[in-house]
Amino acid sequence: MKAQRVVWPSRAKVEVETFELPPIGDDEVLVATACTLISPGTERAFLLGLPNAQGRYPSRPGYSNIGTVIEIGKSVTSYQVGERVASTQGHTSHFVTSPNRLLKVASADVPAEEAVFFNLGAIALQGVRKARIELGEAALVLGQGLIGLLALQLSRLSGATPLIAADLTDSRLEISKSMGADCALNPEDANFSEQLGDVTEGNGPAVVIEATGHPDAISTALDVAGRDARVVLLASTRGETPKVNFYRDVHKKGLILYGAHNSIRPRQESSPNFWTLEDDSLLLLTLIAQKRFNVIPLISHRVLGEEAPKAYQLLMEWNPSLLGVVLQWNNSHTP
Repeated sequence: MKAQRVVWPSRAKVEVETFELPPIGDDEVLVATACTLISPGTERAFLLGLPNAQGRYPSRPGYSNIGTVIEIGKSVTSYQVGERVASTQGHTSHFVTSPNRLLKVASADVPAEEAVFFNLGAIALQGVRKARIELGEAALVLGQGLIGLLALQLSRLSGATPLIAADLTDSRLEISKSMGADCALNPEDANFSEQLGDVTEGNGPAVVIEATGHPDAISTALDVAGRDARVVLLASTRGETPKVNFYRDVHKKGLILYGAHNSIRPRQESSPNFWTLEDDSLLLLTLIAQKRFNVIPLISHRVLGEEAPKAYQLLMEWNPSLLGVVLQWNNSHTP
């Protein structure tokens, strides 16, 4: 059986290749993909070879996939044909895999293009968990791209009050306000620090989540954080942050810094504020199905999988209007 998948043959080059699927083994399943979600920050960084993101080519990107089981091996008992599944499989029309690499999409009603946010939502969640937000604490999310907007909602669900969004793009701040931000500020405004002080009653935020990945934003996060605040580096920083005075910016203020790369997770068992990827992913699928986590406003582009190079061209140009880019496979526009 032939299938299609996205491949990066070299830096800044994107193709969709046709390949032959292997026959499924007795303990494997065949999945037809409904849609996949581009991870804009990470995939752009590795496609362009940005600092801290030098990958190898050819590369096959993607790690958020919703599909349907269409064939099972004779030894498989945990899945049936027709069941919808979530996985970290890449941008591909079909794939063969072991059942233990799949998660069941329990709700029959949740659209695939919403469920596909499960993985990026889980990535944002592990950072928000590290912040240990208490009900009533002021939290600032720096950067309102896709990961920042996901972190904003999760901070709101965690009880952050007031919840503050910051971004250099006013259109993104409008989305932030529609998704529950109590205050939306532009750091380039001359009175940014004064506004932030007014919102936090002069104390500064107790939690700052850095979600831009820009080295200079780390300096901003340290500068605006309140005394004894927790600063979470959620986005993968692309480059080095110059001129950080750790005595002045961290030590003297009593700040706690958390690195929040998704790979730093427990492998087997969840514990308080430290959950496995599987447990966080299942939670996100539940929150999306229950309409407690709204991803619809985050879908900025829908592109057929076979036209994926067009989507990546938009990504490389980095238009601020680009947020969630859903690649549609197998003529799927519905659950």
